[in-house]
Amino acid sequence: MKNILQTVLTGAVFIAFTSAPATAADLAAGKKTYDMMCASCHGATGKGDGPTGAALKPKARDFTDAAWQANTTDEKLKKVILAGGPANGLSPMMPPYAHIKGADLDNLAAYVRSFKPAQP
Repeated sequence: MKNILQTVLTGAVFIAFTSAPATAADLAAGKKTYDMMCASCHGATGKGDGPTGAALKPKARDFTDAAWQANTTDEKLKKVILAGGPANGLSPMMPPYAHIKGADLDNLAAYVRSFKPAQP
């Protein structure tokens, strides 16, 4: 999912890493992980309304919240997935999923991003 972009400017080479858009296969893989690990709390549609999440205090994060989507980086999202809420100053109810790595983590993050509401 990483593309390397090289730009030559005044004799110097700058390398920037850009994320390619998630493919349908990436999102399908992310959904599979989400359904197994996240949906019970965050809900099938990402609204924080899963069957287990209903009993949580605080409630599970609503991934459809446009303000949260705009103010959370992919790196922060991945850190919370890997280390859990308490390690990131968030809900103690969010457990760590340190076993999700590499492409599986990227795909899960991309799937969570897919809940972002469309711009009007």
